[in-house]
Amino acid sequence: MNETPSSTPSSAAQPTPPPAGAAKSAKPAKAAKPVERRPGGRSARVRSAVHQAVTDLIAERGYGTFAVGEVAARAGVADSSIYRRWGTLEALLMDVVVSRLTEDSPMPDTGSLSGDLSALAAKAAEDVSGPDGLALLRTVVTALAAGPDGEAARDHYLAARSEQLQAMLDRARARGEAAPDVLDVLDAVLAPIYIRVLFGVVPLTPDYVDGLVGHLLARRPE
Repeated sequence: MNETPSSTPSSAAQPTPPPAGAAKSAKPAKAAKPVERRPGGRSARVRSAVHQAVTDLIAERGYGTFAVGEVAARAGVADSSIYRRWGTLEALLMDVVVSRLTEDSPMPDTGSLSGDLSALAAKAAEDVSGPDGLALLRTVVTALAAGPDGEAARDHYLAARSEQLQAMLDRARARGEAAPDVLDVLDAVLAPIYIRVLFGVVPLTPDYVDGLVGHLLARRPE
């Protein structure tokens, strides 16, 4: 007589039940989402904080009255961060000035040479007539005597500004307008504004600034 097989398998044949949560862990892990770097990250924030600290110290004390450590403390960064990025205090000072005079004052594009030059002159006068404009200009003059760092920063500023001016003048020529050279704009419009502020011949009235542009345009060849 055949025996009926037991309906309950032996414990040896039973599979070990998976631990709680094993089913979830068995699923393939999702790839980690790459970290997206936002434009203007930590490096931009550090540069902005350091630039503002330098600007404030120049306005409060003038050039040559503070050290890198004081800039770092006011900006909330380590001294090493400043030395690593700029190398010297002179290079940092000129970077601040170059930034103010180029990045913060882009070339206008009004659709006409007269409008562009008028907007450029008005913005330049506004920048250097502000609460820290004179201090920044004096910083440029003083830093130029600091040696190669100051001279290199000056050359960088002139090259950057000349390139911006050239693009503006090229747009005018493409529209069929007779445009002056870059040096003519520097000599006839920007230089008088900076000189007046440096020597205290202020205020720079709108009539005076507009007159600089008018004289330059009147000298254009027909």
